[in-house]
Amino acid sequence: MSENPNLLAEQRRALIVDEVRRRGGVRVNELTRKLGVSDMTVRRDLDALARQGVLEKVHGGAVPVAEASTHEPGFEAKSSLELTAKEDIARTAATLAAPGTAIALSGGTTTYALAQRLLDVPDLTIVTNSVRVADVFHTAQGGPGSRPGTATVVLTGGVRTPSDSLVGPVADQAIASLHFDVLFLGVHGISLEAGLSTPNLAEAETNRRLVHSARRVVVVADHTKWGTVGLSSFASLDEVDTLVTDAGLPVEARAEVSEQVRLIVAGEPESGADI
Repeated sequence: MSENPNLLAEQRRALIVDEVRRRGGVRVNELTRKLGVSDMTVRRDLDALARQGVLEKVHGGAVPVAEASTHEPGFEAKSSLELTAKEDIARTAATLAAPGTAIALSGGTTTYALAQRLLDVPDLTIVTNSVRVADVFHTAQGGPGSRPGTATVVLTGGVRTPSDSLVGPVADQAIASLHFDVLFLGVHGISLEAGLSTPNLAEAETNRRLVHSARRVVVVADHTKWGTVGLSSFASLDEVDTLVTDAGLPVEARAEVSEQVRLIVAGEPESGADI
């Protein structure tokens, strides 16, 4: 079988994970037909994804990993998932950042993608507890072809989590003394009952402080976060102003979300009144 040259490894693996989650399991021969690659390529992809802990290999295929509410994937494990959705969300969310404003970015791979889209927005003040997000602006301002004055960046201190966020009392105290116009917030899980949640107790408290210090809260989350519940809730949906997500969010979920927050689906015309 000839390999499909149009799919990079990370794109293939993101599609595999999405298929496993959506269907509850897939077989190797189904993936070879769908992706247009060899049996050996699919098996290598499954091996890599199993090592990352995002799926479980079984005889002839793969099934989802049953995650505990305390399970917290690392940044690298999450960065290869839902790449297209995250880029679409980032592109759309960046339009909500006005020049000259103070904005906060929480940790996460979606906010990391968003940070790269914010480099062209002038005169921003960025408050973040994400080492990765801070590095985006630092690299843009200090490397070859740098963009001087892209943003003023305030990085909170704190204890580093597996997702490369800084949390704990030091971060909480720094955030409590600040005020920003918009918070762009990545989440581990979102649901009607639990609201926004994370498996990390310290991160929950830091996110709570971020929400309380923001005039507007914009959640950036792909469709796989819907229905996921972490150990600790840190905000209810009525504390969220806007949810920016991707086209994979089911129709039923869209209806439920739209009753409480402004819903923006990347790549689709917005419907309903702003909140």
